[in-house]
Amino acid sequence: MNIIVAIDFSKGSLHALEFAINFANKVRADIQMIWVNDINTTETVFSSVATELRREKKEIFEKLLTKYRKKLIHGKLGFILKKGKVHQEIAKHAVSISANLIFTGTHGITGFEEYWIGSNAYRIITYAPCPVITIRNEYKFKKNIEKILFTVDNSPKNLQKLETVTEVAKLFNSHVLLLSIYSTSMSSLHRRIDERIEKVKKHFLKHNIECSVDKVKTNKIITTVLKYAEKNNVDIISLMTEQEENKAGVFLGTSVKQIISNSIFPVLCVQPRGINIITK
Repeated sequence: MNIIVAIDFSKGSLHALEFAINFANKVRADIQMIWVNDINTTETVFSSVATELRREKKEIFEKLLTKYRKKLIHGKLGFILKKGKVHQEIAKHAVSISANLIFTGTHGITGFEEYWIGSNAYRIITYAPCPVITIRNEYKFKKNIEKILFTVDNSPKNLQKLETVTEVAKLFNSHVLLLSIYSTSMSSLHRRIDERIEKVKKHFLKHNIECSVDKVKTNKIITTVLKYAEKNNVDIISLMTEQEENKAGVFLGTSVKQIISNSIFPVLCVQPRGINIITK
């Protein structure tokens, strides 16, 4: 198994690295840290500046290897330096090594930190060819992922995250909290959601994964999800990325972005199948 961690040497990205190591130790995965030089420099006038910057970052990576290599018990820890647009280079590298997961830090709606993680986290999620886990710097994660929040709503693509959540739950022996959200009064849609929740519940039980079901009627989905996560002290929230098309390309769905920005808990983002935007 291969895991990528986006590194800009900020506290947030190093916290994501520590979380990734904790995860990797459970699944016996290798971790590759990646830094992308997103500064536009010409090969002539500023070539010496770019070379010096690359040498500096390589030295810092060597220090990170010394510090964290022993903490990664079963896998290998390495790094790679790239140049270009952060989200595109990370996505391309993920494809090249068949990465299973990408970890990235995020600063939340009110947080700000220098370097590029804060402004690129959403782009990394949008372009990623595999699931992405985001984590805020202030979140103190546990050794085990005991509770996973799994929402079920009207979205036809919502259940595509089922496979990924199942794998994580089996690895960590997690309890899955199924939250059924009714955002409309239409009884036909209620029945459809009920059918989905039963399907999901049977799936988890078939895989010997403990789960419980809660149902809520609300038109404030984001607030409801965040309050439920906090009330139940979950360890991770699972979401579909809800990518949407616009004239400029593809962007992250508003509700997903708001949950990631406001969540105090890590968020597992799964990209809908059939979307391939890496080459854009």
